[in-house]
Amino acid sequence: MRLSPYPDKSATCFCPYPTISAKALIALPRGAPLRLTHLSMINLLISDFDGTLADTFQANYLAYRDALAPYGITLSEADYQNYFGLRFDDFMTCLRITDPRQRAAIRNAKSEAYPKYFDRLRVNQPLLDLIRHHHAHGGLTAIASTARRRNLLSALAHIGATADFDIILAGEDADHPKPHPEIYQKILSHFGITPDSASREVLVFEDSPAGLAAAQSASLPTLKITLR
Repeated sequence: MRLSPYPDKSATCFCPYPTISAKALIALPRGAPLRLTHLSMINLLISDFDGTLADTFQANYLAYRDALAPYGITLSEADYQNYFGLRFDDFMTCLRITDPRQRAAIRNAKSEAYPKYFDRLRVNQPLLDLIRHHHAHGGLTAIASTARRRNLLSALAHIGATADFDIILAGEDADHPKPHPEIYQKILSHFGITPDSASREVLVFEDSPAGLAAAQSASLPTLKITLR
């Protein structure tokens, strides 16, 4: 895992935590707990799921490959790389699948196939340890994902992380997908955190350009996660 600040010279609230570094996380001995000694002001940690808390690329790709095959659509891993992270409807549009019934069938088939490939999930253990430590000591935690709720909850249950989050928001919970900041605004509202205090009390972990832009639009300090 490589951690780097998401740069934005126009937003002075971004990444005010220079003590967090990739080396600090990666250099920990295996099994050593991560501490929040440099984050004493942080009250709420928010993480994306796909590509951030876990590398789900292979599991998602294989599930979609299976779901699309009955319709004569061959999805290569290289092709899916271009679509990974898109909401389902946007993905279907890219594949020129417009029939609502066909879309619904593919969505359901993908959800059925997805758990078969959970052995391909790669958990970002340093980040999960950080979140768990924060939560265990009274800190607030949240997931902000564009994934379908059914798939997200299944994956979280598989890695044993459901109980580590106070609130889990999925794609269905926001009318506007990332890069719109709605999902982050809903989390702040849930916890009663004002935009003014959010820049001091909240830290976001994201991986995709859309996710990073959504957090930026919500004026939230953000760290970029790179798993692949």
